[in-house]
Amino acid sequence: MKKVIFGGTFDPIHNGHIHIAYEALYNLEIDEIIFMPAGQPPHKSNKRVTGGKIRYEMVLKAIEGEERFSVSDYEIKNKGLSYTYNTLIHFNKIEPDTEWFFLVGVDSLMALKTWMNIDIILDNCTLVVFSRSGFLEKNVLEMKARLEAEYNTNIIFLQMPLLDISSTTIKEKIAQHKVVNYLLPYKVERMINKYNLYRDKV
Repeated sequence: MKKVIFGGTFDPIHNGHIHIAYEALYNLEIDEIIFMPAGQPPHKSNKRVTGGKIRYEMVLKAIEGEERFSVSDYEIKNKGLSYTYNTLIHFNKIEPDTEWFFLVGVDSLMALKTWMNIDIILDNCTLVVFSRSGFLEKNVLEMKARLEAEYNTNIIFLQMPLLDISSTTIKEKIAQHKVVNYLLPYKVERMINKYNLYRDKV
């Protein structure tokens, strides 16, 4: 079995996330994509983040109907900050025969040296990096090569058509009372309205 863990705050999950998941599913011939909403992401400790249960429910609604998509509440249930190396150790222990991949954007690749226990992360998965706007491919490939050499690993650069959507932009539009239904799944928008989310300025 080949499975991808797709980590993120997902605050909120949007069509860009779904697009990335499908590209990984088809290009890497993956059996399952596991969305992993972060519990308390250390890089966002100074930012306001919607409660984990609500973000988990939004992901659940967004992926309904796709048998190869699932969502895990592992990080949300854990107390303290959410660190990727702990998540990967956990999943490798419960499914040691699964080939694990971890999906991140190029922004995470460029900042990977600031992550805790990079060696453990790269020992427990194959890192898959998807392109994002604002980064030169030349710089991304140089960083990829440096990390591969330093940690004796293989990193997959997943080139795909970009859907330039961000959770921050969606929240800003909602605060400005603008239409966002073209940016995220219908059921996610319903949840945002149900819980009256993102009405304040970001």
